[in-house]
Amino acid sequence: MNREYNNLKKKVTNYQEVLTNTRAYRTVWNEELRDKIVDQLTTISKEVELDAKVEVKSELENLQAIVFSLGTVKSGMYQEVNDSIKRHMIKQNGSLIYQQLFNGKIIVIINYPFIEGYGQPQPPKTVAIYRPEELKEPFFIRHMEEFITEVYNWEDYDDDEKPGADRDQKIGFKLNFEKEKE
Repeated sequence: MNREYNNLKKKVTNYQEVLTNTRAYRTVWNEELRDKIVDQLTTISKEVELDAKVEVKSELENLQAIVFSLGTVKSGMYQEVNDSIKRHMIKQNGSLIYQQLFNGKIIVIINYPFIEGYGQPQPPKTVAIYRPEELKEPFFIRHMEEFITEVYNWEDYDDDEKPGADRDQKIGFKLNFEKEKE
């Protein structure tokens, strides 16, 4: 083979490997991973007594999703239409989603709670993207912990503490410039 083609040949080989992986990942999803994720999420919610629904969304082949949802409720806020009619604002309590990507990998997403008709929903948070063999049992608990933390922070929102902010950070002209001298 001509030397000029060596680099291109490597790229073609890599491309073919990716296509093979995609087919393999899809097979693993259908044969075992989908059910494993459902079982893990169901077990965790039972163990910690968390009222949730696990649902498989399978409208599109090879783009399926598993949704761990905290449900939908009346928000407690409503508009009085007249003396006898109240239009309740509905609250989505948030969800943790495991979804197949086009390449067979799995993306884990947190959908934040939101109240319909009250501002805009917060954009979803991507937790991570995994190859099927990377999704081990401890990851599901970590994902659930992160999900509950995010939902808790949303529910307990105020402007006193920003999630992820350095709580020990001090603000002030003198304090900030004294650190530079050290």
